[in-house]
Amino acid sequence: MSRGTVVAKRYAKALFQLAQQKGLVAETEDQLRLIANVVESNAEVRAFLTAPNITLEIKKRVLNQAFGAQASPIVLNSVSLLVERGREGEIGAVLAAYLQVAGDVLGRSDANVISPKPLSEEEKTKLSEKFGALLGKKIRVTNTVDPELLGGLTVRIGDTLYDGSLKGKLERLDKALQAAVN
Repeated sequence: MSRGTVVAKRYAKALFQLAQQKGLVAETEDQLRLIANVVESNAEVRAFLTAPNITLEIKKRVLNQAFGAQASPIVLNSVSLLVERGREGEIGAVLAAYLQVAGDVLGRSDANVISPKPLSEEEKTKLSEKFGALLGKKIRVTNTVDPELLGGLTVRIGDTLYDGSLKGKLERLDKALQAAVN
């Protein structure tokens, strides 16, 4: 496990404990996701947060001005602490670790489903029920479209990948044939 992953898990556990004490687990997740998405999708924000010539006080003030209306003090303080310690690049990892910690405690997991076309709500519900029964957890499904799959789909839950795509099946068949020939 990399040092960044360990650090992200520590921050996530501490943030989850605070959120749980205040009854703000879901809200904290949404707020942290908002900040992580902004930081990861905007190169100017990342450059601002990592700029050595901008003081820590200015960075914190800008974060509070930008997200103060959308984020609780515990989320803002956690993000400020990451920036203060030079770990602003770990915000996305903290979000991922928070999702895992919250999921473990609340009996919930997130499934990222990649399909060749968008899934309907009914299909998402069926996948959620099927994998929920398999894992004994409540599954939240997010869908990503990848037209290169041709057919089938892949489902990633945590570190486990369930590959039911046509592309994956063809790759496994190719490997089996190569092994048989050699």
